Amino acid sequence: MAKTSARRSLNKAERTHYLSSVQCALRKPAVTPPTAAPGAISRYDDLVATHINQTMSIHFVGHFLPWHRLFTTYYEKLLRDECGYRGAQPYWDWTLDTPASKFVRSPIFDPVYGFGGNGPQIPFNASNNEVPGRTGGGCVENGPFRNTTVHLGPFASLARNDQCLKRDLAPEYAAKYLARDKLDLVLSQSDYGWFAKTMDGGTSFNESQIHAGGHFGVGGTYGQMGDPFASPSDPIFWMHHANLDRVWWSWQKKDLTKRLKDISGPIVIQDYGNAQAGNVTLDFPLSLGYNNWESKIADVMDIAPLCYTYDRLY
Repeated sequence: MAKTSARRSLNKAERTHYLSSVQCALRKPAVTPPTAAPGAISRYDDLVATHINQTMSIHFVGHFLPWHRLFTTYYEKLLRDECGYRGAQPYWDWTLDTPASKFVRSPIFDPVYGFGGNGPQIPFNASNNEVPGRTGGGCVENGPFRNTTVHLGPFASLARNDQCLKRDLAPEYAAKYLARDKLDLVLSQSDYGWFAKTMDGGTSFNESQIHAGGHFGVGGTYGQMGDPFASPSDPIFWMHHANLDRVWWSWQKKDLTKRLKDISGPIVIQDYGNAQAGNVTLDFPLSLGYNNWESKIADVMDIAPLCYTYDRLY
């Protein structure tokens, strides 16, 4: 059973091995048919395309956390089975990188043993919604992914669109939404419906709590992490969602017998009043599309059968 570990607890050799495995996934040929996603060139792109295809049905819904648990588990499986990775999927404990003065110094952005840092600052275009305090927006300037070509996006486009990996770090935004008080608010919820809604902020990324804090703290206005559709284009995505899963498992463990079966929330995006459909149930189906992995919520409520655990909980 893999023990998912904090990124800062891995030694340099373990970090290098993980980053090399990600580079392998970026090189391996895609399995998604070109007719379905012309921009899916690599195995890594297969997952970006899957996320793009399902974005409007896997966010602000009851199955947001179960689907992303399955998605992140599959990513680790891909790295292991197809790229020879022998470690565990790390997570990014961003509570250790607040307040804002600590954010850019996080080991996650290390130029040698991390994911590299920011892009150069580009002027704000008023046609976009500016993330407060954004500091970059251009191509990642250092680290193992500085020359990475992103093939999909922006937004819902599945056409081939070669572009650089961009980051637009927003330390003040990250510090506001990733701080311990926001995490504690999420963990204090008494049932899954409120837990998930509090994590997501309810109605929009701009109002969101810890979920959007990681996305916009890294992606800002112009980086792929800030794109709700193509956010997995940035490999930091998996670190962020592994930690969100750790938050969910930490909450589940507080009353495990009850919370292994506690699931609710809308089937249709933001349909919290159930005007269009009902709530999800344990039998609700989950799919990773052309990656050929199907499941249902009941199968991912407990992480033990998924063959991983966490070295520490909140």
